[in-house]
Amino acid sequence: MSLVPMRALLDHAAEHGYGVAAFNVNNMEQIQAIMAAAEETDSPVIVQASRGARSYSQDSYLRHLMLAAIELHPEIPVAMHQDHGNSPATCFSAIEQGFTSCMMDGSLLEDAKTPAPYDYNVKVTREVVAHAHARGVTVEGEIGCLGGIEDGHGAGLTGADAMAHLTDPAQAERFVADTGVDALAVAIGTSHGAYKFKRKPTGEVLKMEIIAEIHRRLPNTHLVMHGSSSVPQELIDVINRNGGEIPETYGVPVSEIRAGIENGVRKINVDTDNRLAMTGAVRKVLHENRGEFDPRAYLKPAREAMQQICRERMIAFGQAGHARRIPKATLEDYASLYQAGRL
Repeated sequence: MSLVPMRALLDHAAEHGYGVAAFNVNNMEQIQAIMAAAEETDSPVIVQASRGARSYSQDSYLRHLMLAAIELHPEIPVAMHQDHGNSPATCFSAIEQGFTSCMMDGSLLEDAKTPAPYDYNVKVTREVVAHAHARGVTVEGEIGCLGGIEDGHGAGLTGADAMAHLTDPAQAERFVADTGVDALAVAIGTSHGAYKFKRKPTGEVLKMEIIAEIHRRLPNTHLVMHGSSSVPQELIDVINRNGGEIPETYGVPVSEIRAGIENGVRKINVDTDNRLAMTGAVRKVLHENRGEFDPRAYLKPAREAMQQICRERMIAFGQAGHARRIPKATLEDYASLYQAGRL
């Protein structure tokens, strides 16, 4: 199976009431970990790359790693997604490189730091939707501003500032009508990076009722939760036992993500948990074997640690067991559906 439009995965998830984890990648070991977990659990896959990841790995390397993934796992439907595109040009270049989905994050200006006005967000997102849909490519937009910074992207909002930029359900409804996006990332109090919450999140900081209201208004729009790593304490403990210094921090409980899935969340971004798992595995090997210098000696355990996290999230979000049930779909199929007004 070739790379598929992300919309095909999200439509199936909506029909059958589950969510799909979207895992960020930078290198071969991360792609291998995701695909091994998908094969093990029979899960559809969303692999995503930020602008920073594309710069680090270089597009040609990344493209051929993804081609290898689908060649080695032909029964697993895989969508390749541009995470947090900061401009139409970024999204267009991703499409040229074979990405089957892109996010136009017009909630921030092109500097990827400054919160943008609504009209700007609509303008750039609508431009990407027109270009992408003509090619069968899925588009994710964002309304409201997420907290934190990741890969240099984000306004760095915290506390009261972050709460002031949560998604307004009425504006979300208007935004989807104005742009035609397939999926919508919403700000409900989550944030990028490992340092999400200084205490266990409650309804005071994690506004799940916003998702419920948006889903009520937009029952046919796929919602997206960013900054949704759970930051398990056991992963932090492994790092800190082996020379790391990660301070106390909390992530988004899996139970809250499941509640989101029940209210229309179909794509759940997971990056930090995989970074923590891999880093802990590398640190453990080098701490316990101070003379080790073969990269395979620590990258293999790192890959296995990330595979375990991916497997756990695939099962928890309900996508396990669905890979081979998803009808085959191509970009050409979806371009025809968009052109006919059937999506």
